[in-house]
Order: sequence, then structure tokens, then C-alpha cells
Amino acid sequence: MQFRNFIVFIIILLLSSASFAQEPEEYNPYKLFNPTFLSEPGTPYRAGSGEPGEAYWQNRADYKINATLSPADKKVTGNVNITYTNNSPQKLNFLWLQVGQNLFRLNSRGSDVTPYGGSRNGNNGFDDGININSVKIEMDGDTFTPKYEISGTRIQIILPSALSSKGGQMEISISYDFTVPKNGSDRTGYLESKNGIIFEIAQWYPRMCVYDDVQGWNTLPYLGAGEFYLEYGNIDYTITVPSNYTVVGSGKLENKDEVLSSAQLDRYNKALNSDSTIFITSPSEVIENSSKEEPTTTKSWHFKINNTRDASWAASKAFVWDAAKMDMPSGRKVLAQSVYPVEVSSDSTWGVATQYIKASIEFNSKHWFEYPYPNAVNVAGIVSGMEYPGIVFCGWKSKDRGLWGVIDHEFGHTWFPMIVGSNERKYPWMDEGFNTFINFYSSENYYGNSGGRRFSMRLISRFLFAEENFPIMSAPDAMPSQAVGINAYYKPAMGLRLLRDNVVGPEKFDYAFRTYINRWAYKHPTPKDFFRTMNNVTGENLNWFWKQWFYETWTLDQAVKDVKYIDNDTTKGVLITIKNNNQMAMPVTVAVAESNGKVGKVNLPVDVWTKSDEWTFRYNSTGLIDSVTIDPDNSLPDVNADNNVWRSGEEKKK
Repeated sequence: MQFRNFIVFIIILLLSSASFAQEPEEYNPYKLFNPTFLSEPGTPYRAGSGEPGEAYWQNRADYKINATLSPADKKVTGNVNITYTNNSPQKLNFLWLQVGQNLFRLNSRGSDVTPYGGSRNGNNGFDDGININSVKIEMDGDTFTPKYEISGTRIQIILPSALSSKGGQMEISISYDFTVPKNGSDRTGYLESKNGIIFEIAQWYPRMCVYDDVQGWNTLPYLGAGEFYLEYGNIDYTITVPSNYTVVGSGKLENKDEVLSSAQLDRYNKALNSDSTIFITSPSEVIENSSKEEPTTTKSWHFKINNTRDASWAASKAFVWDAAKMDMPSGRKVLAQSVYPVEVSSDSTWGVATQYIKASIEFNSKHWFEYPYPNAVNVAGIVSGMEYPGIVFCGWKSKDRGLWGVIDHEFGHTWFPMIVGSNERKYPWMDEGFNTFINFYSSENYYGNSGGRRFSMRLISRFLFAEENFPIMSAPDAMPSQAVGINAYYKPAMGLRLLRDNVVGPEKFDYAFRTYINRWAYKHPTPKDFFRTMNNVTGENLNWFWKQWFYETWTLDQAVKDVKYIDNDTTKGVLITIKNNNQMAMPVTVAVAESNGKVGKVNLPVDVWTKSDEWTFRYNSTGLIDSVTIDPDNSLPDVNADNNVWRSGEEKKK
């Protein structure tokens, strides 16, 4: 999900008088370098090295869904058949499923915690949810109507007998319907464009909760801010709509020969081999079709997406539709597609969207892990920014660099959490933070060095350590929205950038980060799996960094304390004393400028802070010292610049 207008927010905050999170902490090296942190032994399921263990398992959910959209009453009616496989070592006496549409019922927890004035992830004024019309299960050849209970955004199904462990399988069939909210927590909804309604449909079928080795059933309710944690499987779905509607969705369109006109089919096939964007449905065709009488016939659009955690779709008679091919490192060709209303079809707005998709996905596929789906669909609608496998929803009024930003961010979620399936409901930074981090590099690749928004770390320290901040390792539903933006998106992303640029180096970091993606592709990592992978692959004990950046709200204040000539002789060099004033620590860079014009740099590891808050080292100067500067490139989020420079003839800065 996109954190809207984030750069503008940063600038406003930097210009404000925001205070720091706390009074300066007296440095205690034991608190930072405590050897018991992250010292729990690995298990057969999750190795101490951060990789899946020999006995790692996860359950599987395969879905076959048939749904119908009725635009007149804005209703989705469906039937889902779930093949659920229990690969765990435990027998299961009951199952838990998610029904996210119940977020909008007035008696739901999500409604109860929505502020009176509304919020992005709430929906005041809409009182409806999912209606469960029937539930049936099939086990061991017998069909049952089980006992079940709906609890807000969750359903518990009591099984007539335990589902076997280590491969036990069963079928669940649920008939349901729901009314589509106009503003569905900024994740689903509909837009009334001048040529027809644009429906963006998500959280649209009952989905299995994850049962894992960490806590068993993951049943945190959907409250709006926390996103999703889902099992992997194959999803085969059919969407029936009026015959003048276009449907785009996750995965491959299986029956394009049936639902596309001959002209559309010809253009679609040409786009599969075209680097340039080709219209499948042009703006003039949308305008012409919108003036025709509404049909009484329907079409069924059939999609399949494999090894996925979810699927979503969009439908409208108002879609301008264009596409171009993307080239994957393996040689595969993937179709990038955009659908949008005529109102934003110019080349300066959504007319460039498909080329943005192409640039973003091709870069990330080459640099991190290959994009796995046959299509990448971008929908312009009421949702400002939300991601699903193979399809994203972006605000229809986005344009220029704002449009690039939302497209790059939402498709960046392909890697986190669509490929690397972390628990967004508990750890939003493992998808939003990681994704914001890779967005720096895809934007720099597209725009040049200005694309990654390289703020001075020292300048943004006020933002990173603002008073309203929480530890990154906080649940999203337990933070106000402005804190979610900081602690789920930007602070973890900047932390990874610090780690890459200032601690381990780009080459080692990128290799370790790619290793993490490859190890946990289509699996369920925890934060400790990530931390341990990075430690082991880089060969560095980075526990001090994980503790200070992700678990605490400590601040950084490095200082030059003293400069003394050895034996009071300017030709024998100097002893430079530096100080770590606050509880956070980082490696040190010191620049020394001599009056004879020589300038040198000294780089010291974070280990200089393992025993004390002060460190003295010798610098082999040969003449008078003009200045000594700690962090001369402003590459660290130091909260106090006043003590970073010692100058000859001035009072020493403490």
C-alpha cells in the first residue's frame, strides 16, 4: 500500500519544530551489544542461519471461484471451493478463515476503532459485510454441513473429525455475497467515471488464515491498518459481468479468444511482442461504446494464477486498455497492462503508465528476483494505492512523478510480500519498509541519482526520531496513521540504506538481501529469519543494529571531544578523542584537515563503542590541524550537528 504524498510530508515535518523522541540517553554499551539478543537456538523448522530448516512446512490453500458482478446494485455474488492441505505435524480439529468485507459492518471491531471523523482505513457511513449463504465441507469422501461461527472478519469452522497431519486434505465450499463499498478502506471500491463505473475488487472471497510453526493459527482480526498474511496455492477464478464490461485480474486470462473482439485480440497478441505501448481498447472506442444501450447478455472472464497468496480484479465498461511486453532475465515475456478512464488518457498522465510498469518490473527482476506472473496489470480507480499479486490499484488522478511513484511502489510489493510472504498484519515493515527500500534504486535507475530522493541523513534525523515515533517492531493497528507511515515505510527503508552504505557495503548487502529473497520465496519468514540471514550471509554480527533500529527509539549523537598534539609537537601527529553521547551507535568516519592543505579520512568500525562512550586514536598528521569533522558527508542521522566539528582556536565542543 502506498503512503500517499510521503515526500511532501517529510519536507513539512523537516520544516516544522518537531521534537525528538526523548531526552538524550546516557550511552551504555551493554544495552547495545548485549550478547543474549537474538541468541535463541534454531529449530528443525527455522535454522539458526536464518534459512528454512530441514523440517520446514507450511499449509496450502487452492481456490476455485465463480463470481458475478451486478453493477446496478453493486453486488458480488460468488461460490468458492477451497482445497486445503494440512502439512503441519498437528491434526486440526477446526479451521479459521478470513472474511475481510466484514470490516465495514457497524458492529465490527474495525468499525469500532475507526475515528469519528473517518480514516483512510476506515469507512464511516457504510454498514454492510459478507453474507454467508452456505458452508459445506468434504472429508474422506463424505460431505458435511459443519458448525461455524462468524466473529467479525473471521470464520471458525468446527470439523466433524480431525484433519490429518502431514498431508491431510479436505474441501470447503462457501456460497456468499456482499455489496461493494464505494470507499473500501482504500483497498477496494468503485469510481463513477463519465463513461461508467470502475470497480476495484479485493478481499472478495473467504480466504484461509495461516497456520504456521510460530503461533499456530494466525487470527488477528482485520481492523484496516494491518494488512494480510495468507497461504500460498493456485487460484482459478471466473468473473461474470455484463457483456460490455472489461475485466482485468491477477494471473493469465485463459479465455481471451472468447471474451475479446477480433480487433482486441489482434492488438493483445501484438502487444505481447511490442516494447511500445499498444491500445487494446482506445479512448475513442470507450466513448463510442458508452453511448450504446446497456446489454442484457453477460460474459465470463476466466483467470488462473499459480503459487500465489491472493487474487484480485477490476471491471468496467469505461476502461481504456493498453499493453506492452516486458523482458525477463530468463527470456520470458510478460505483458504489462494499464486500464484507466478516458479522463486521464493523455500521454502526460496514464498514457505513460504501462512504460512505468515496464521500467520498474524489469529493473527489480534483474536486480533482485524475477517477476513470476504472466501479466502485470495497473488499474486507475478510487483506490489511491494497493497491491495484489499481478495487479495493483493506483489513484486515477496520479500523474507525472507521482504516477511513477505509486506504480513503482505498488508493483515493488511483488517482491514483498507477494513473493516473500511475511506477516503484514504483525510486521508491516517487512513489506512496506523493504519495498520502500528497493524503490530508492528503481527510481534512481529510471530518473538518475535524483530519483531515489537522497535526503541528508542528518537533515532527516528529526523526522526519523520524531516524538510521535514508535519502535519499528510495533503492530500497525497499535499506532496512529502518521506513525505507521514513519515506522512501517520510511524508517526501516532508511535503516537498510544505512546498513548497506555505512556498515556492510553495497556488494555484500545486495548478495545477502537476494539470498533472503531466494531462501524465503513463497514461504513465511519472521523478522528473526531476516536478521539471521543477513548476519550469516554478510559474515557480520549485526545484532546491535537490529536492536537499536528496529526494537528501540534511541537516537545518535557522535561528537569530536578533543584534539591533542603528541608531545605538543605538531609534526608528531595528534590524538583525537571522539564521543558517543546517546544510546545509538554507528561506525565512525572522521575527516582531518591540516593547514598545509592535506585532508585525510579515518574510518572506524562500530566496535570502538563496545567498551566505552569515548575512543581515542592517533592520526599521523605532519602540521597544524585546521579542523576535525566527524561524519563529514552527513551520511548518519546525527541529531546534534553542533558538536561534529573541532576547529583550531575554537573552544572544544563537548
